[in-house]
Amino acid sequence: MNSLRYLRQGSAAVFIPLSSKFPVGPQLLLRKRYYATVTNADLYDVVVVGGGPAGLSLATSLRSSSVTAGLRVALVEGLDLAHARNWKSEPETYSNRVSSLTPGSVGFLTDIGAWKHVQRDRVQAYHGMQVWDGVSGSRIEFNWNSSASETIAYMTENSNLVHGLLSRISELGGVEIIDKTRVESISFGEDNGELDLRTWPVVEITGGRKLVARLLVGADGANSPVRTFAGIESRGWDYERHGVVATVKLEEGSRVGVEKTAYQRFLPTGPVALLPLPGDFATLVWSTTPQVAAKLKTLAPDEFSAMVNAAFRLSHVDIDYIKGLSEGIAGEVQWRERVSQFDYTRVPARVVGVQDKSVASFPLKMRHADSYIAERIALVGDAAHTVHPLAGQGLNQGIGDIQSLIETLEAAVQHGQDIGNSSLLPFVTPNISNIFSLANQGSILSLEPYYSAQYFKNDLMLGVVDKLHKLYSTTSAPVVALRSLGLSVVNTMGGLKSLIMKQAAGRR
Repeated sequence: MNSLRYLRQGSAAVFIPLSSKFPVGPQLLLRKRYYATVTNADLYDVVVVGGGPAGLSLATSLRSSSVTAGLRVALVEGLDLAHARNWKSEPETYSNRVSSLTPGSVGFLTDIGAWKHVQRDRVQAYHGMQVWDGVSGSRIEFNWNSSASETIAYMTENSNLVHGLLSRISELGGVEIIDKTRVESISFGEDNGELDLRTWPVVEITGGRKLVARLLVGADGANSPVRTFAGIESRGWDYERHGVVATVKLEEGSRVGVEKTAYQRFLPTGPVALLPLPGDFATLVWSTTPQVAAKLKTLAPDEFSAMVNAAFRLSHVDIDYIKGLSEGIAGEVQWRERVSQFDYTRVPARVVGVQDKSVASFPLKMRHADSYIAERIALVGDAAHTVHPLAGQGLNQGIGDIQSLIETLEAAVQHGQDIGNSSLLPFVTPNISNIFSLANQGSILSLEPYYSAQYFKNDLMLGVVDKLHKLYSTTSAPVVALRSLGLSVVNTMGGLKSLIMKQAAGRR
C-alpha cells in the first residue's frame, strides 16, 4: 500500500498519485509510519461504485488518459462481471437492453480505446428518423446521407458495450475490479492524531474490507447509495407510465435497399418507438400505462406483434379499443388495417415475431440530483439524473458526464493539485498528518468545473424531454392543433432540422 504524496516544485507542493514510486528520504520513513498506523484499509485516488456502462467508461478513461493513468483506481460492482467479460453473442438473438449512442458518444468511446472491442456486426447505425403525432398525423422527418457518414445514432446491446469496456480495461490494466461485492456502508474516516481522514469517504464492502477514497464516484444508478451518503437530494416525479421493451422480428427482406430508419409515434398514453438492429430485427420501446404494459406482457407472440403493428398504423381510438379486447386481437388488427388508410413507406416494416422472453417493462420517472458534487464525491449517469427514454439520451448524458469529469481530473493533475483540492498546496515540512489536513481543505471546489459544465446542460435536456412528454399526452384540440402546426413548420426548415440533429448527435 502506498501513502499520500506531495513533492516540492518551486514554492508549491505537487500532487503525486498513490501508485507512483515514493522517493527515498524522509518521506520513505513516513510511508512506513503509515503502514503501521492504518490497518484493514486501502487508500485509492478514485473509487468508483457501479460497474455499468457509466462506471466502466470512467475507469477506462482514467487508465487510457496519459494524465490520469498513474492514479490508483478501484471499481466496486455488486453483480458478477464474469458473464459480461466472457460474453459471447448468439446469432439471431438480441438482448432487450439496448442503448442508442450518438456519434459524439461513439467518438469518445473510440478515443479511450473501447469501441474497437465492441462487436461491430451487432451494432446498427441508422441515418433516418420518422417522428409523428399519433392524433393529427403531423410529422417531422430526418434523413441524412449514409454515404456522407452522417449517422444519427448507433444501436448496440448494453452487454456488447460492457464487454468492450471490460476488454479495454483488461488490455490497459491498473484498475482493481471488485465484483460480486456489496457496499455495506459508507462513512468518513477519522483523525487518529497521525492521519486526518475526516473528509475522506471510507467504503466498507462485503467481508469488512475498507476502501479509503481521495475521490468517491457514484455510478451506482437511480437509487445511488453514494448520493444518499453525500446527502444530495434527488427531485422529480413519476410519470405513471411504464416502458415496455422487446426484441422483435420484422418481415424478412421487406426493406431491401432501404436505409435503416428509426420510427417514433406519439400516442396520448406515451410514445412508441421501433429502433433498428442488424438484419431483420428491431428493438421496441413503448411508453404506456401500467395496466396496458401488464397486458402486453401476457399476450401470445402473434397478438403482441399485432398490437405493435397497430401502434404504428391505426388511429389512437382504434388502439384504445383493441387494448380492451380479451381475445381475437390479431384478427381485429388485421381487419382494421385493411379498412384504414396509411402510407406503408412512412411506417416501419411489419412485425412478424417477438423474441422469446424479451418482453419486459420498467417504470418511467424523471429525477435530477440537486448537485453532482459533494466533499470528495462526484455523481455520474443515473445517479445524477434519470430521463424519459423518448429521446434516447440516457446513456449519452452519462457518457457526457464522464467526459467532463475526466477533463476536470486531468486539469487538477496537470496543475499539480490533489484531484479533490481547489488550489496548489503550499510546501510544508513533510509530516503526514499535515499533508492529510491540507489535502482536506476546500476539496469540493476542485470538482466545480465538472458541475458547471454538466448540470445545466443536463437540466435543459431533462426539461425539454419532460415538456415533450406532457405536450403529446393530451388530445385537447387546441393543443393538438398548435403542436401539429409547430411540427409541420419545423419539418420544412432544413437548416433548423440539421442543427437539431447535430446537437442531438453530440457532434464534437
